[in-house]
Amino acid sequence: MSAYWISIYEEVLDEEKLAAYAALAGPALIDAGGTFLARTVPELTFENGKATRTVIIEFASVEAARAAHDGPAYQEALAALDGGAVREIRIVPGV
Repeated sequence: MSAYWISIYEEVLDEEKLAAYAALAGPALIDAGGTFLARTVPELTFENGKATRTVIIEFASVEAARAAHDGPAYQEALAALDGGAVREIRIVPGV
């Protein structure tokens, strides 16, 4: 069953760190089997939604998404981010 990695950025604190993270994270997650479906600010938000950067990546399974997160290439990207953004990541199984 597919799984979706959803990153919601509440605040970007350092654009340079975010750029360094993105340069490493994109290839790391693609190499781990991820497919980027969305990577932008929402066009519309409803209820308590906030117009902040949102990233959605599809993986083959929750396990594949977890392995991508825990893998050395993505961990290197996280080290580059080094507090440059306030965000949350959710891994949601598909239906």
